[in-house]
Amino acid sequence: MGTPETSREPCPDRILDDIGGAFGMGAVGGSAFHFIKGVHSSPTGTRLFGGTQAVRMNAPRVGGSFAVWGGLFSAFDCSMVYLRQKEDPWNSIIAGAATGGFLSMRQGLGASARAAAFGGVLLGLIEGAGIMLNKVMSAQQDMPAMIEDPVPAMAGGPGFPMGQSHAQTQEGASVSGSESGSWLGGWFGGGKKKESEASSGSKTEILESFDAPPVPNFEYK
Repeated sequence: MGTPETSREPCPDRILDDIGGAFGMGAVGGSAFHFIKGVHSSPTGTRLFGGTQAVRMNAPRVGGSFAVWGGLFSAFDCSMVYLRQKEDPWNSIIAGAATGGFLSMRQGLGASARAAAFGGVLLGLIEGAGIMLNKVMSAQQDMPAMIEDPVPAMAGGPGFPMGQSHAQTQEGASVSGSESGSWLGGWFGGGKKKESEASSGSKTEILESFDAPPVPNFEYK
């Protein structure tokens, strides 16, 4: 539990950041909750009006409550960072307990102690879940990539006889195709094609057999 939280803002700016985030969360969540509640509790024909009126009346109040809680939590968190001179999840747990106890102080010592215990346990669960999630994600990133070897062509596969692979079958088909082409070529002008191939081969042989003239030798015999 000694991993610092590097994704949050530094301490003076963290308070304003948490106040804004908490207010937005409370306003959006409170709007959805009170709109559904207002639509459900309104009479037929005025359900939409009742839902919007419930949102206007209650959403700012819920957002303000969340903003107060977030501001106090960030203030206690920054205080613990200053006192302990380090950032770890214990700061958030202590800040959650202090926030819950401080907000329930008007209801008495027992209610304040219960709220502090609830806040500390809640923040402990949240911090523990975050640590577990970070460990799982880091373990998945550190896993080496598994490279599978290509499967060789198996003899006697589906559609091929035993002891013969797909490549051998293709080679035999190409040879038989060339033989059939040569047999039909005698009827459809294949002889001319053979003659042209033979003439081109002879020309190639003549060009390859051509050698450069010998270098003259000026030595006196």
